[in-house]
Amino acid sequence: MSAVPAAGRDRLAAQVDALLKRATDAGDVPGVVAMATAGDSTVYEGAFGTRRLGAAKPMTIDTVVWIASMTKPVTSVAAMQLVEQGRLQLDEPAARWAPGLAEAQVLEGFDSSGAPRLRPPKRPITLRHLLTHTSGYGYGMWSPLLARYMELTGIPGTASCENAALRLPLLFDPGERWNYGINVEWVGKAIEGASGLSLGEYLRKNLFAPLGMDSTGFKITPSMRKRMSRMHERDAAGVLIAGDFEVPQEPEFEMGGGGLYSTAPDYLAFMRMILNRGSGKANRVLKPETVELMSRNHMGDLRVEPMITTNPSRSNDAEFFPGVPKSWGLGFMINHDRAPTGRSAGSLAWAGLSNCYFWIDPARNIGGVFLTQILPFADVKSLPLFLDFETAVYRSAS
Repeated sequence: MSAVPAAGRDRLAAQVDALLKRATDAGDVPGVVAMATAGDSTVYEGAFGTRRLGAAKPMTIDTVVWIASMTKPVTSVAAMQLVEQGRLQLDEPAARWAPGLAEAQVLEGFDSSGAPRLRPPKRPITLRHLLTHTSGYGYGMWSPLLARYMELTGIPGTASCENAALRLPLLFDPGERWNYGINVEWVGKAIEGASGLSLGEYLRKNLFAPLGMDSTGFKITPSMRKRMSRMHERDAAGVLIAGDFEVPQEPEFEMGGGGLYSTAPDYLAFMRMILNRGSGKANRVLKPETVELMSRNHMGDLRVEPMITTNPSRSNDAEFFPGVPKSWGLGFMINHDRAPTGRSAGSLAWAGLSNCYFWIDPARNIGGVFLTQILPFADVKSLPLFLDFETAVYRSAS
């Protein structure tokens, strides 16, 4: 890969600083932190705006945010550590480690009285299904059928961290198509079953401590709370309003698909471990061949599909790089063609509901993380800002 020369870094800093400052000064976003890496070298870092609208608490590089579904790759890496050890298996029924999966049924619709029509799935759910979002699970905010089922049965959303939130039906038989859903919450349950530890404790011992991620966790420590950014919501008129959403701190289950709080430097450490084929801070947490395995398409001819919202207050319709075919590895979205930003084919990426985004480009040895705290997802201001940041990183590289 291309390194980012000193002159390129200076241009990158000037361009991105101006971009992010303009956005926060205009009120497009309340606050933002962005960092980019080329190998182990930080080529950009910047923080602009405020942690909470109306409060004189500026965003800083070490500001703590809810990273939401950027938790999923972290939990996926933890699962693959256990696969390496033979304590989890990719293609055995995952109910062996997470017994609740055995109760899953397929929702075929609703009868004339409005009652759900359910049937047993044709095959058991495996860890591979869960890691690739091909199990049949979904989220109510992107599925009219599940939204209706949740309203009918009183099942809470996953952000409640109540075990009842995982009692959703499947939308199709495992392995038949891709659909974004509560899969990695179940991966967290499987990790707990295989390791005998809570998910948070497993992550602390096996990922966060070895990688030096001391500001990452499900539990917000006093030190983290002092640096926290609050959530904001954009109303129908486009006006941002400060809110007080927080993931439950005494949960029934730790949300492996979306419960972590973290910082840009901590998440960059995780990304560098992937770029360095499993090694970070002089500690190896995955074998190189496992990172390579995770970075390949594991859903065959299936493709990632657009996510159409049922709840505009929580998410807009969302698709990254329309027209670019995308699949899923064991924990990451993979773009098959070069993206308009410059992102190489075969790069790894995902995002969080709170408008947090990252990408990892193994071909160029580049990655970047972009953190805001805004709902709804795929925000009309935040997502274009992230893509502009990414584009600037590639333009700076030789």
